[in-house]
Amino acid sequence: MNMKLKIKIIGPKVHDVGYRVFLLKHAMNLALPGLSTYNWEENGQQEVIALVEGDEARIAAFRQMVEKNKPELAEVSKVTSEDYNGEVGRASEVAMFCSFVQLDKAIPLLLDMRDDLKEMKGDMKAVRKNTDTIPQIHEEIKGMREDIQPGYGMHFRQVQADIRAIKERLGMQ
Repeated sequence: MNMKLKIKIIGPKVHDVGYRVFLLKHAMNLALPGLSTYNWEENGQQEVIALVEGDEARIAAFRQMVEKNKPELAEVSKVTSEDYNGEVGRASEVAMFCSFVQLDKAIPLLLDMRDDLKEMKGDMKAVRKNTDTIPQIHEEIKGMREDIQPGYGMHFRQVQADIRAIKERLGMQ
């Protein structure tokens, strides 16, 4: 026998933590045919509402899962449930909606990442351009070596060590 249930997940942080995707995943794992989810706010508290439809055993398993589990970043104060008599959408519709919501959130982040990569590419070009002068500088330092007096040998070894370190960082080994 099919039944319907309305589950409210209430807490200070239940929005923007992946709760609806979390609920969808578990509903699909239980093969629940009906699921509608939405975010709500009431009395200053965030809520995620899940309307579920299916046979009694699957609904009971889903309710138990919701009461015991939550997305990692969620902060839940309480979970309530009550019988429901209204319409419940198909889980496949929620899956499609969740995909669009996640894409909507991801696109701006991906665009920012693309812009950051462009900047990094520009920085790398500048570094490569500057590495062209390193052999010239190295030759100048070698020329200076002849001018260094024996008492400065320790300083010269430090300069050589510094040059090796710079070349290592630039990948010029």
